[in-house]
Amino acid sequence: MLLAMDIGNTSIVIGIFKSQRLIKHWKIQAEKEKTCDEYGITFLNLLSLSGLDKTKIKSVILSSVVPPLTPVFQELARSLFEVKALIVGPGLKTGMPILYENPLEVGADRVVAAVAAFSKYGGPSIIVDFGTATTFDAISPKGEYLGGAIAPGIQIAAEALYLKTAKLPRIEIKKPRKAIGRTTVSSMQSGLYFGYIGLISRIIKEMNKELGGKANVISTGGFAATISQEIRSIRFHEPYLVLEGLMIIYERNRE
Repeated sequence: MLLAMDIGNTSIVIGIFKSQRLIKHWKIQAEKEKTCDEYGITFLNLLSLSGLDKTKIKSVILSSVVPPLTPVFQELARSLFEVKALIVGPGLKTGMPILYENPLEVGADRVVAAVAAFSKYGGPSIIVDFGTATTFDAISPKGEYLGGAIAPGIQIAAEALYLKTAKLPRIEIKKPRKAIGRTTVSSMQSGLYFGYIGLISRIIKEMNKELGGKANVISTGGFAATISQEIRSIRFHEPYLVLEGLMIIYERNRE
């Protein structure tokens, strides 16, 4: 079995693949202070509760945008599963040319998602990832990673309102009943929810024009299920896009 891990700033998404099929997945909180041993206990508990034998895991691949956690999970792969983890980055074959001015600046998770999206839908494609940041990635018809856009995530925006103002509260992000809020909370929810729909729709529109107007638009990430259904231009929702991309990249580097 293959263990795939996507290490993000807020959460770590974990998947187990058997014969290239995702059979189990979890999401845990990303904590920079945790040690390899502490994460190891979490992994063993997850595997045990799912009835999975850790000795069946023969390969590990991970993408990380949190440098302090990368060596922690490299050590976890060695100590818990007795394998050397493949790390998405320079030297690993993705099968996708990166046309960024400096390819090293592109987050590993963005490249992995692009690989999976092109494998499933071809190009041109646009991926909208509703993570800690809301990212937009463009893929050419030939399967080249062209670049994209980065905006603050909706949760970051909500926290900024709470932390940087004296009287605005911390709120739950959800669709309000009306755009015209009659309370502070409903007004904030309206601004965040409908504001992000506008932000996402406009960026997709501008990127799609540059791609010739025929791009497949795919959503993924934590808030995707909530917000993407409001945006007509988003045609596909893929909650495990990065995990699937990790599996594809692993298969391309098996030798």
